[in-house]
Amino acid sequence: MPAGMLALALGLVLPRFLPVLPPVWLVWVLLAAGVLILPLGLKRLSLVIIGLGWACLNAHWALADRLAPELDGRTVWLEGEVVGLPEWSSEVSRFELTDLRSRHAGLPERVRLAWYGGPRLHAGERWRLAARLKRPHGSVNPQSFDYEAWLLSRHVGATGSIKAGERMTAAAGVGTWRDALRNRLLEVEAHGRSGAIAALVLGDDSGLSSADWSVLQATGTVHLLVISGQHVALLAGLLYLVVSGLARWGLWPSAVPWLPAACGCAALGAFGYGALAGFDVPVQRACLMVLMILLWRLCFRHLGAWVPLIMAMVAVLVVEPLASLKPGFWLSFGAVGLLIFAFSGRLGRSPAWQTLFRVQWVMTLGLLPLMLAMGLPISISGPLANLIAVPFVSAIAVPLSLLGTTLLPVPVVGEFLLSLAGLSLEWLFRWLGMLAAWQPVWHPQTLPVPSLLAVGLGALLLLVPRGVPVRLAGLPLVLVPLLFGGRSEPLSGQADVWVFDVGQGLSVLVRTQNHALLYDAGPRHGEFDSGERLIVPSLGALGVRHLDRLLISHADNDHAGGAVAVARALPVSRVMSGEPGELMPSLGAEPCEATTWEWDGVRFATWQSDRPESGNGASCLLMIEAQDERMLLTGDIDRRTEARLLDSGWPVRAEWLVLPHHGSGGSSSASFIDAVQPHSALVSRGLHNPFGHPDEAVVRRLDRDSIGLHDTARHGAIHVRLGMRQPATHLRDERRFWREK
Repeated sequence: MPAGMLALALGLVLPRFLPVLPPVWLVWVLLAAGVLILPLGLKRLSLVIIGLGWACLNAHWALADRLAPELDGRTVWLEGEVVGLPEWSSEVSRFELTDLRSRHAGLPERVRLAWYGGPRLHAGERWRLAARLKRPHGSVNPQSFDYEAWLLSRHVGATGSIKAGERMTAAAGVGTWRDALRNRLLEVEAHGRSGAIAALVLGDDSGLSSADWSVLQATGTVHLLVISGQHVALLAGLLYLVVSGLARWGLWPSAVPWLPAACGCAALGAFGYGALAGFDVPVQRACLMVLMILLWRLCFRHLGAWVPLIMAMVAVLVVEPLASLKPGFWLSFGAVGLLIFAFSGRLGRSPAWQTLFRVQWVMTLGLLPLMLAMGLPISISGPLANLIAVPFVSAIAVPLSLLGTTLLPVPVVGEFLLSLAGLSLEWLFRWLGMLAAWQPVWHPQTLPVPSLLAVGLGALLLLVPRGVPVRLAGLPLVLVPLLFGGRSEPLSGQADVWVFDVGQGLSVLVRTQNHALLYDAGPRHGEFDSGERLIVPSLGALGVRHLDRLLISHADNDHAGGAVAVARALPVSRVMSGEPGELMPSLGAEPCEATTWEWDGVRFATWQSDRPESGNGASCLLMIEAQDERMLLTGDIDRRTEARLLDSGWPVRAEWLVLPHHGSGGSSSASFIDAVQPHSALVSRGLHNPFGHPDEAVVRRLDRDSIGLHDTARHGAIHVRLGMRQPATHLRDERRFWREK
């Protein structure tokens, strides 16, 4: 049975790694072939094919349920029901809408919307809304959160923003009680931690601030403050132990078998907690895993500890094949598998404190290859943080939160318990904050597949029992790729240029053999900081640990918004800007000067207008030259500044031009383009941006001169190896079946 289930699981996860899905007709052929060869003695091959076909079919259905292309970027009137728990902040409400009705055909079953400055919405309400809809689209960088994969895994077929709306009916239905309970929890005075309590009880993390998330990420404790398998298993295990303890002490009625009762109570507790948390995909995964473990305890214990894990994985993937798109799927099943590998078959029992240490050692080392493969940030302080935080949250915060929530109808008692839970969480966050300040999160460098395999093999060797002769050989297998593997640096006289995909903004990394410069740092909107979310992880993936210069062209948010986050995350030797006085004082920015310098055989030069009439006109320009191949970065200069630049006699000819002001109609004049004479232009902008960048007249001008246009909105991050005279490469060209080109 385990071999067959493994074969089925393999087929179900295979589409996760396909660049393109096979056509639907071929998927049906695969399914039919798998069923036909099942009786022929090829059971494992048949199950792999059936799993592959089922997963591909579900992926096709999800992709077909996306917004029709003709509605992409258009504003339409629609009516629908709010589902789940809407996320609130001081600036925006985010929510999902289903049961859509509209006179427009081509709407998906579920959309995710944002309403800036709008009212608070509640689950179960029906609204009529004017929404500007977009097909699923996310930034594609050397390392960042894959928003498109996340949307597909949630079966969200469109995103959008609200222009106007009116409520049609009041809240009604099953989801309203969760919304009402959340509101009640947020009203409790819990030492400022009512949002964290709501996360523990309901799985609603919208009450956690960006600072909270930064602390949790830096200490590797995110899994503790959102409902995960650990919380569901904790409640199920507690109920199981209560029944088994009563039976052991002779207090359980002998007429009722204690084992089925214990397993039944544990299952009811797990699924009750899941209902409280809204049965989101991670909670479904946890409940199914607990159910499989309980079934194994009842009926299949003789088959070994691996059986419930494989059964749970197959059950999750059959119900929701797209679960494999989420990192949490791999981390949760990987964590349980590591614990089975590390603790099953061991002789004797260890003291509790020793077991806790070993669990953290196993999790830290064993999950390292998975974290590296998925490009996830790694917490250096995570083992120490989890060693204290896991038992603290499990034994104090979660029980107090659940018990306090249950007893809220009892005057004073419920609120008192929730206040204690909030106090415990406040203490926890203070301690985690000190750890985060001591050891910030580490964004690992992207490793090639052979290096990842070496790290994985080394981790497994280090986790085998003591006394195995080859055990210590795992240490160099882990350390050597981490210390010396990764991307190759440019040779002397060459420069790697990355135009990051930061939406409506700009951020460009320039690397020489031994130096790194960042030109602009992208925008910051509310709690979304592209410096923190997009640029810092990408710098880490590219192996950049220090910036010799941070050059902020000017102080507009779309160029300077992420600068503080970048400077906080990496050592920066020098900061320059065209508007130093308008930036945060903590950056210590110097004014832009007309100067030149050389790094590793690559020449750099800066220029700024001496009579800027606006912030855009004050942009600090940068010219990069590597082996006579040049790139010009222009910030947001307008036509007047372009004319002054040409009049100044500063050499502007360049093969590559980053278009001024994102390709706006007020820049990139014909005389300027003619003077630069680029063979390629690069534009950094947001898809469907409200400014219409790049302007149609500018695009026609480029087409007239046969100048190639590289667009971050369509191509993702753009990479140019300056000094090699090679064409640019685009990260969106690295195909994923869920990613549109």
